[in-house]
Amino acid sequence: MRKTKVTFDNEKLHVSCELMRALAHPLRLKILEFIDKNDCIHVNKIYNTLKLEQSITSQHLRILRLAGVVDANRDGKYIHYSINYDIVERAKRAVSRYLGK
Repeated sequence: MRKTKVTFDNEKLHVSCELMRALAHPLRLKILEFIDKNDCIHVNKIYNTLKLEQSITSQHLRILRLAGVVDANRDGKYIHYSINYDIVERAKRAVSRYLGK
């Protein structure tokens, strides 16, 4: 049996894990779909329209923001969210390459 040296870039691995974790939750995917339909939308509209608790919505948006999936911009008392399509597309390509598609 042949031994192969396996090395990982821990930083890239951590970032990739956080990104996949952010995208792997059904409620976060629902939030992303809603943001995608509206281009840019404030948090109040997200939780009111999707009938979610404000705190739950904020927690999920925080995870998406930290993973780089959404961008947040403050306008007065509102925070507007938009999707970082570059990150989403890179994740999609990486998963497709992994699955051989």
